[in-house]
Amino acid sequence: MPPSSLRVFAIDGLVPVVDPSAFVHPSAVLIGDVIVGPGCYVGPGACLRGDFGRLILEAGANLQDTCVMHGFPGTDTVVEEDGHIGHGAVLHGCRIGRNALIGMNAVIMDNAVVGEAAIVAACAFVKAGAAIPARHLAAGVPAKVVRELSEEEIAWKVAGTRTYQDLTKRCLATLVETAPLTAVEPDRPRIHIPGVVPLVEAKQAKG
Repeated sequence: MPPSSLRVFAIDGLVPVVDPSAFVHPSAVLIGDVIVGPGCYVGPGACLRGDFGRLILEAGANLQDTCVMHGFPGTDTVVEEDGHIGHGAVLHGCRIGRNALIGMNAVIMDNAVVGEAAIVAACAFVKAGAAIPARHLAAGVPAKVVRELSEEEIAWKVAGTRTYQDLTKRCLATLVETAPLTAVEPDRPRIHIPGVVPLVEAKQAKG
């Protein structure tokens, strides 16, 4: 998507940075001290408001629809390489470790650290200053560490993030604004992405 189509705002002379290989949806808003790294995906309606602290998406990370990133002055809010931030999550002054996953509508508060390849469940609330160990699952309000993740669960997360990295490339290559059709065409094709299923289905298939 050409930079001129993005909703990007400078403040106090600080201009957001978006790597040319990243995709930022035109309805997302980037303000001030924001750094979007190579191969990142930023979804529709996401808000990265770097008017206080610095916001960083490292290589291959995704920040999905309606997510919010913000932080106090003098802080960095960071999603490390291959981090995966689900729809509607809020990150405030925290650090999300490499290959970690934050579930839909979860909230991660100031000075919290989510370890490498950890998973925070959907709708969880991670308190300020909390530490989620690497390769563990945290869930609840407030979030508590539930158990260690299996190799299968971590592999599922890696595959899901790879799907979003592929989506970045698909969006850069084919996403265009258009007018809707007025009727469903005969034999309407589907988007085909083989091998991607919810974790619960993958576990059921293995018995």
